[in-house]
Amino acid sequence: MRFSKLAADLQDLDKTASRNAMIKFLAYSLSQASEKEIDKLCYLLLGELAPAYRGLEFQIAEKMMIQALAEVYHRTTADIGRSYKTKGDLGDVAYELGARAAAGKQRLTVEAVYDALEDIAKEQGKGSQERKIRKMADLLASLDRISAKYVSRIPIGKLRLGFSDATLLDALSFMIKGDKSARPQIERAYNVTADIGQIAHRIKQRGLGALARLEAQPGVPIRPSLAERLTDITDIFTKVGREVGVEQKLDGFRTQIHVWKENGTRRAALFSRNLENTTFMFPEITRAARGLKVQSAILDGETIGYYPRTGRFAPFQETVQRKRKHGIEELAKKIPLAVFIFDIMHLDGRSLIGLPFTQRRKALEKLLGAPRPTGAIRLASHRVTSEPEVVIKALKESVSQGLEGLVVKNLQAGYEAGSRGFHWVKLKATTAALEKLRAGASPGQLPDTIDCLIMGAYRGRGKRAQFGVGGFLLGVRGPDERYYTISRLGTGLSDQQFRDANRQVKALTVKEQPKDYVAQKDSAPDIWIRPALVAEILADEITLSPRHTAGRKKDGTGYSLRFPRLVRLRADKKPEDATTVEEIEKMHRQQKRST
Repeated sequence: MRFSKLAADLQDLDKTASRNAMIKFLAYSLSQASEKEIDKLCYLLLGELAPAYRGLEFQIAEKMMIQALAEVYHRTTADIGRSYKTKGDLGDVAYELGARAAAGKQRLTVEAVYDALEDIAKEQGKGSQERKIRKMADLLASLDRISAKYVSRIPIGKLRLGFSDATLLDALSFMIKGDKSARPQIERAYNVTADIGQIAHRIKQRGLGALARLEAQPGVPIRPSLAERLTDITDIFTKVGREVGVEQKLDGFRTQIHVWKENGTRRAALFSRNLENTTFMFPEITRAARGLKVQSAILDGETIGYYPRTGRFAPFQETVQRKRKHGIEELAKKIPLAVFIFDIMHLDGRSLIGLPFTQRRKALEKLLGAPRPTGAIRLASHRVTSEPEVVIKALKESVSQGLEGLVVKNLQAGYEAGSRGFHWVKLKATTAALEKLRAGASPGQLPDTIDCLIMGAYRGRGKRAQFGVGGFLLGVRGPDERYYTISRLGTGLSDQQFRDANRQVKALTVKEQPKDYVAQKDSAPDIWIRPALVAEILADEITLSPRHTAGRKKDGTGYSLRFPRLVRLRADKKPEDATTVEEIEKMHRQQKRST
């Protein structure tokens, strides 16, 4: 497939916000791709070179791309910088300058463009920046203006075509069946391999049946199981089961541990909830994982910092400091980490995903022993009950210890990779809310937080003028993968957080409203921000407002948050991890029942 044809089609796709149109376009493009290139096409459509766990990153800053464009189009970097400031998109700069460039461009294939980008990404060591810039310039020089527009966006993470991997899964189904009927089979395979390129290649090469043989294997992360929300404790026993498992919900990093042998060497790897390889961040856990007495294993847990002297858990703000590349060993001495294992999906060459939780828990207990207060790898505490009072007591204990709350589990359910449901339910509450719940009254605030995408910012006024930004527009994710407004936020940030937020906003600002944002004109921010920042928000109530578009009703009102305040920015979450409109609807219904 010629890349120029793909780029021309992408330009047409940019003009539509219809998810169905996107799916049909993508299905057609995938059908035109060969076995050899379909995986690479999938990655490029997502603005990537490989699944996240492979860690293949471009490491090209905007300044480097400006230098490459200056070299290609014989301009100064100052000229390119001014054009970028005006247009707000280096792709548009490349498109405009490409109109004046010489004709006779090479007709590169999708595979050739991918290979060139991969070669650029793999440049390392002394002088790698200069080599990346030169190779990027050489690639752009060989492309027509439309192709250059899209290729220049990919390395700096700004391709953003308005869809995610979920849309590609639908497109693969349309490619095969002409509808979404194959989506469940494709998604099951994706949940245990997390490599959409590999899945597309298998389908193209051997058909849909080839996916049935795909199983979880150590070294390749599984999409994590997610918990549903409930506010009424009495609902647990009707939604989850008459008898349930109860575990503490820790406030740390979701961590998936993989252990296996390769060529006689014991290997261990750690992955985040977004399936990024985080092995280098957690040396103490990696060392402990290599010491586990198994041939192979895949474990699920939560990593949290603790203070060595007291053994008490550190707040998330302390734990999150590990999310960096330098000074890890020094930080590990100051605030060591422990991972609390609450599930197992693979053991000694056998998948456990389909087994009931009771059996998986027994396997865990046999492997790790009883819960203990020390060590880098610990077994999460667990109790079984059929009594609401036991759950309330456990929730109160958890909150009093500074933890988030509880996770309640269906004892007979398998591990639901990549899905959210009532096999797991999370319960959160403040201590004050707990007392009200016990008394049968409304807690006075939502018992769970909401993960919102920061869609835009409002300029600071008065005292906040010094910070640059004085508030934010928040959104949640709709069923069509677009983001819908739900609230403005102007409280909960310290002066330093406002300054930090302003710095991040500057790097993420876009000139126009992103095509996957749905907002009213009267709610439009002063500055639009590309999808990147997720904020954890606590609010008193979910209400209805004519100003917001989340879950909009026939009367023109959408969901809104009453008295929202920032808990923290979630660096460990992607825009796709934002709370959904469907979840907001459920929380609203549950809220109405409790009042």
